[in-house]
Amino acid sequence: MKGKVIFLVDMQSFYASIEKADRPELKDKPVVVSGDPERRNGIILAACPVAKKYGVKTAEALWQALQKCPQAVVIKPRMQYYLDVSLAITDILERFTDLVEPYSVDEQFMDVTGSQRLFGDPLTIAKKVQKCIEKETGVYARVGIGPNKLLAKVACDNFAKKNETGIFWLTKENMKTHMWPLPVGKLFGVGSRMNRHLLLMGIHTIGGLANYPLDKLKKRWGINGHVLWMSANGIDYSPVRPDTFQTQKAIGHHMTLPRDYRRQESIKVVLLELCEEVCRRARQHHVMGHTVSVGARGADFDFPTGFHRQATMAYPTNNTADIFKTAWKLFLTFWDREPVRSLGVTLSQLCSDRTFQLNLFEDVEQKLRIGYVMDEIKNRFGPTAIVRASSLTDAGQAFERAKKLGGHSK
Repeated sequence: MKGKVIFLVDMQSFYASIEKADRPELKDKPVVVSGDPERRNGIILAACPVAKKYGVKTAEALWQALQKCPQAVVIKPRMQYYLDVSLAITDILERFTDLVEPYSVDEQFMDVTGSQRLFGDPLTIAKKVQKCIEKETGVYARVGIGPNKLLAKVACDNFAKKNETGIFWLTKENMKTHMWPLPVGKLFGVGSRMNRHLLLMGIHTIGGLANYPLDKLKKRWGINGHVLWMSANGIDYSPVRPDTFQTQKAIGHHMTLPRDYRRQESIKVVLLELCEEVCRRARQHHVMGHTVSVGARGADFDFPTGFHRQATMAYPTNNTADIFKTAWKLFLTFWDREPVRSLGVTLSQLCSDRTFQLNLFEDVEQKLRIGYVMDEIKNRFGPTAIVRASSLTDAGQAFERAKKLGGHSK
């Protein structure tokens, strides 16, 4: 067969499916995986197909889900276990091709162009992939097939998930009859804001966008307009890259706080902890950063407030004190003095920490060594083996965070 053959393999209700696979007695029961409601982060992370029949949706509040389905079995997430299963699925996919690119914890791209002589035609390979994943993990996978990543993603999200076989092949030939009639908001890369703009322009379907004059789209949105037009026409040249997550452009850490933080001193403690975590991860990758970004969101969800600002430092660093100094200055400058419910810190413009700019007024090398020694202590004895004194206050979240992965129970 000529041309590329790309799969997007998506795990159905991933977290919930793993829990049901581990507990067969839940097979026919509505299962939802949700955060801890007592800490105001009781959000539905996954709902099995049985729960979805009651109208339960991912990302809605747990109390809303229980109103729709009072008999739902609520399970707290086990994030480390889910990541382990995701890695096991990657290993399964790599039996079919060495070109596997994780897109998220429950979605992975595969380039099977060169695998067909060994494993059969694309539909045969897709069925084999489904069978292996279900047999070894108990998770049901859907497979979108296309000549590129874009069409594979559209095929999976809009057709494979609704197909009885869980497989759909979207080609340049059937694209006009299947993809073009879809609402323009279904196109990968079109968010809610862009969708509103396109609707106001009279563009309601993907086909309408594909046939809209390119020069007008470019005049309004520049290169982004060109990319939109290419996507609507099924054009995507991005390769499946196994090393996608090895070329990180930024390192960040965000936290939703367990309560409203009103006092400057309390916010300062959490911001310092976030800087500590970002720097630890930067050192883990042996990188430093030039730019620090700080984001904050207010406590009132009905009338959201907050900001996201950044500043570039004179020299790149992965030292907690240096990054916190910049982050705290940013926060004080843009904080509206209203209660804060979430905070985030990001380090970008990354470069290697193997070489660094010498400074006449401080020992940069010693700072680096201190950071790595602290990391080694935490790696050997646990993340709370050494903490800053401020983390022992009521405002500190280091000990609570150590129990979690990705903001949820390990």
